[in-house]
Amino acid sequence: MLSFSSIKKRNFFIGMLLIIGLLFTLKITYWYLLEQGTETIAEQSDKQINELVIFIDNALSHYENIPAVLAQNPILEQGLLDQQNPQTIEKLNAYLSELQQVTESSDIYLTDALGVAIAASNWNIPNSFINNDYSFRPYFIDAISGKSGQYYAVGTSSNKRGFYFANPVYHKGVVLGVIVVKVDISLIEQQSSGIAIASQYEFMISDPDNIVFLSSINSWRFNSLTPLTQAKRFSLNASKRYANRPIGELRLSPGFIVSDADTSQVYKISSLDGNAKYLERHQLMPNANWNVHILAPMKPLYESLPPVMLLAATLYLLLALFILYSIERRKNLRRMRQEQNQLEQRVKDRTLALEQANTQLKDTQDELIQAAKLTVIGGLSASINHELNQPLAALRSYAQNTQTFIDRNMIDDAGSNIKIMIELTDRLADIIGQFKSFTRKSQGKDSAIEVNQSIEQALTIVQPEMDKQSVRLSLTLLDGKCQIWGDSVRLQQVLVNLISNAIVAMQQSTERQLRIEVYCDSKVNINIQDNGPGVRESQMSKIFEPYYTTSERQGLGLGLSISQRIIESMQGSITVENAQQGGAIFHIILPLYLREEV
Repeated sequence: MLSFSSIKKRNFFIGMLLIIGLLFTLKITYWYLLEQGTETIAEQSDKQINELVIFIDNALSHYENIPAVLAQNPILEQGLLDQQNPQTIEKLNAYLSELQQVTESSDIYLTDALGVAIAASNWNIPNSFINNDYSFRPYFIDAISGKSGQYYAVGTSSNKRGFYFANPVYHKGVVLGVIVVKVDISLIEQQSSGIAIASQYEFMISDPDNIVFLSSINSWRFNSLTPLTQAKRFSLNASKRYANRPIGELRLSPGFIVSDADTSQVYKISSLDGNAKYLERHQLMPNANWNVHILAPMKPLYESLPPVMLLAATLYLLLALFILYSIERRKNLRRMRQEQNQLEQRVKDRTLALEQANTQLKDTQDELIQAAKLTVIGGLSASINHELNQPLAALRSYAQNTQTFIDRNMIDDAGSNIKIMIELTDRLADIIGQFKSFTRKSQGKDSAIEVNQSIEQALTIVQPEMDKQSVRLSLTLLDGKCQIWGDSVRLQQVLVNLISNAIVAMQQSTERQLRIEVYCDSKVNINIQDNGPGVRESQMSKIFEPYYTTSERQGLGLGLSISQRIIESMQGSITVENAQQGGAIFHIILPLYLREEV
């Protein structure tokens, strides 16, 4: 029989082994979870930064060709040749002002060969650009040398952030001046911040001098990522890139490291709101020469480590207790029961935490819906640009003809042209208004919805992409009124998403046929059918799951999941099946709204 001293030594030895094993397990678990979690965040950040770069590129490309188109207009050349004529300049100012409103740019102005603005869209405000010298701006230097120029800077007159596109204006092969279009990037920042909020990350965009000028967090803006040396401050002041805005230093720990895009780095950023750690990934936008930084918060990962480590420790102890069970059966049995009770309590706590997390997820549903809509608009941006450029080109052509008619005193012909130009302008306003209505956040108020009207509005959104992809539409609408009860903006989003998916599915088809049919009896039935490859049987059960996508394009994988939730919130259902002749058919069934007669 073992003596008390021997038992004490044995227990001490076993206890030391258990402690060493537990420490080793916790260390390995912590290291593994931190490595895997960081890698997962980095992969997710790469997808997010690609989506953000695509969105910003598309937003800027909308304005990129405008200066080149404007430079061909003879009214600019005439204004540069006849600068001393007040009537010529007045007419030019009115023309630039109208173009600024149509293109929704911030400002448009024309400089002479010396860089002095002779006409501007903001000619009638106190801080107008007229008579200001912009010869020091790089975009002017590039344009006056015969190239297209683009540059980011804070306006010296307006003190507003903007991205400038410039193009030379020629007369008989000689550069007379430069036409400049300024884009207000605060709107791009606001929209990008909405995407960042929905995806739960922060972002900042820096210039070649590592100065942050766009960010989802205000306190990060106009701060340098690298130390501000005396030479760097002198260079910034000389370039006037940030006008009179004070530039500070962003407090990073460790100091910012200029590295390749494939490198991840964890920084602790100090601000007035406190200290927080972020995983930083960045990517260069070659056209704008910007560095886009995605900063994923590390706090959720750190907060998830203790419960998992506790679970790992519990599993280790259970294993150790199982080994000791053969030696001290009764004693270890009591311990196992105690550990089991503790584990059950932790499961209850975790279940409660998951229920609270589900409640928070419901609160973010609206933001995810808005992000999905912006993703659809980003995918359609090229077609939208084409749709807007056609009436713009027609406007320019009719404007030139009208000028010729006026010069020849052909007033009636000029009047006819002006009527056509007004119709084209109304068409542009209708197109832009429809897209504004679609991208606007839903107010969440249900009302009676006319089904035919919702389908026609959705088709207006996707029509440019259908024209681009040569999709033939077969549309069968109801003869009379047929209404449902719900949110019209969200129903429109479901229709746009399903039609856009159908267009993508038919990209490899020789002939693309889209069929939309609406039936109304006791319920409203909306069928959307394409002649693409259809849906594989293995995908049928997963196609409405969140983050599941069959598209090769980059996307959130939330479109069909959100669409299903929207339809279910309207007491309806959405299903998919393959047609016998090929292609997929999405069926939307919604309750018919019968208004009570008074």
